[in-house]
Amino acid sequence: MSKELTKIQKEILDYITHQKFGLGKTPTLAEIANEFGFKSRATVQQHLQALERKNYIKREEGLSRNIEVIRKESIFIQEPVIGEVAAGSPLVVYSNMVEMVELPGIAKLPRESFLLKVKGDSLKDAYIFNGDVVIVNPNLTPQDGHIVIAILDDSSVVKRFYKNEDAIELVSENPDYEPIIVRKDNKRFKVVGVVIGVYRNLDLKKRRG
Repeated sequence: MSKELTKIQKEILDYITHQKFGLGKTPTLAEIANEFGFKSRATVQQHLQALERKNYIKREEGLSRNIEVIRKESIFIQEPVIGEVAAGSPLVVYSNMVEMVELPGIAKLPRESFLLKVKGDSLKDAYIFNGDVVIVNPNLTPQDGHIVIAILDDSSVVKRFYKNEDAIELVSENPDYEPIIVRKDNKRFKVVGVVIGVYRNLDLKKRRG
C-alpha cells in the first residue's frame, strides 16, 4: 500500500477505516478537514478523489457520509469472537468461538486482548448495543469509570466499574437496571479485562438474528 498511496492519503484512509468500522459511520468532509487541519474542504476532496482513483474507496453522490471503503486484504484482519458477555443480567460465558469479525488493519490489538459479543441493552447510553463486539484488554488495572468484563458466580457481565472502601459497584448505562454490588472479599468475583474498543456490524438483518 505504501507504494500506491502518499503518506497523507494513507493517514486519511486509516482514519476513514477506523471511523467506519470502529465507530460505525464514515466521516464527513468537514470532519476529515478538522481531523487533519485542512482549511478547505476542497483539499479533502482532492485526497478522496485520489483514493477513489486508486480503488481504495468509492462515494455516492448527494450524501454527507458517502464514503465506502473497498475491502482489501491489506486493510482488514480477521479476529475471532471467543464468547458472549451480558449487558444486563449475568450470562454464562461461552468459551467456544462465536464468529469471526473483520477489523481495520490499523487496529493494533494489545497483546493477549480478546473479543466478546454483547448480549443485552444495559450499556445503551454508553453507545454499546446488543450484538456489538467489545475488545478487551486483560492486562489493564480497572479504574473508576472503566467499562469492564467481570465474572460473578460463574456468569459474565459488562458494566462500569467503581470501587469504594468495602465493595465494588458494577453500574449499567441504562436506568432500567440496578447496580450490582459486590463485596471485595467475594471470592467468586473477578475482573477479567477492561473494554478498550467496540466493533459494530451495521448489517441490521444480521443484528436482529
